[in-house]
Amino acid sequence: MGLRAYIIRRLLLMIPTLIGVTLLIFGVTQLFSPYARASIYMTSPAQYRDVDLIIAKYHLDESFLIQYKTWLEELLRGNLGISKSLDQPVVKVLLKRFPASLELVIFSLPITIFLGIYLGVKSAVHRDKAIDHVTRTVSIIGWSLPTFWLAILLLAALYAQTGWFPPERLGSAANAVVRSVDFVRYTGLNTIDGLLNGQLWITLDALRHLVLPVTTLTIVQIALIIRVMRSSMLEALNKGYMVTARAKGLSESAVINKHARRNALIPVVTVSGILAAGMLTGVVITETVFALHGLGEFAAFAATQLDIAAVLGFALLSGVVFVFANLIVDIAYAYVDPRIRLG
Repeated sequence: MGLRAYIIRRLLLMIPTLIGVTLLIFGVTQLFSPYARASIYMTSPAQYRDVDLIIAKYHLDESFLIQYKTWLEELLRGNLGISKSLDQPVVKVLLKRFPASLELVIFSLPITIFLGIYLGVKSAVHRDKAIDHVTRTVSIIGWSLPTFWLAILLLAALYAQTGWFPPERLGSAANAVVRSVDFVRYTGLNTIDGLLNGQLWITLDALRHLVLPVTTLTIVQIALIIRVMRSSMLEALNKGYMVTARAKGLSESAVINKHARRNALIPVVTVSGILAAGMLTGVVITETVFALHGLGEFAAFAATQLDIAAVLGFALLSGVVFVFANLIVDIAYAYVDPRIRLG
């Protein structure tokens, strides 16, 4: 099977998966009364006065299938209801918060993955030597550190004492320019919009504010990549084809990088996909400590306020992100090991 046919097949398999996700998430809402679920269908805060009309219009007191069909129609129209905690449409809030989380992932995930792979390979190749012991110790420490403690420690050391790397997404001067009518928000990503508006200093200011949250996430998350890569690499190094490759006269560098590392990447691809989706939708502590106002922070706040529409919208977004993350992982599998396409 060619790569294109493999991708098409995976895309088609996403359809029943997404339907299953919506059924599961909507099914959970049935635990609440029709009055509690009415906010899922509202389009403005003023409709809180017309809850009975909302219940009748959207059939909230009828069978599950009728309710699901009605809700799915509203979902396809882009209506996820009103967030009672913010008095705004849920879609608007999610779109506003999404760039902050995405920007954090864009800068932290590549560092985490590539540095984790590099250190995992080095650790496995130099097993039981100094670099292996140091790498394993660092990964264990990083995995064991509470995220909130590390984030506060970095803030205390590198912001409170020096003022170099402040929290939030932008400083006051940059924030004033970004919110002005003359600044065009092309993507919502400050680092990119600064460049597109010809304001390099805004991009540099955004990067300065990203240093500590990116460092926090990298230190905490890289430990998993290192351990998975090291374990997978050690297994690959003991395979029979490694002996054959060396017998053919290949250099040790070619044996390690071309044969062992490529075959050891499969478990890392899986972990990286799950890690990316989790970072994009659930970095609650990091976003809260550094006041980034992303999706994770919003979801935590909405949950404490029993904001059903907001929590439902976040759950749907998370489900979609994880489904697409699995698709990307499957495609990456096929690229790393073409034999998977035949499965």
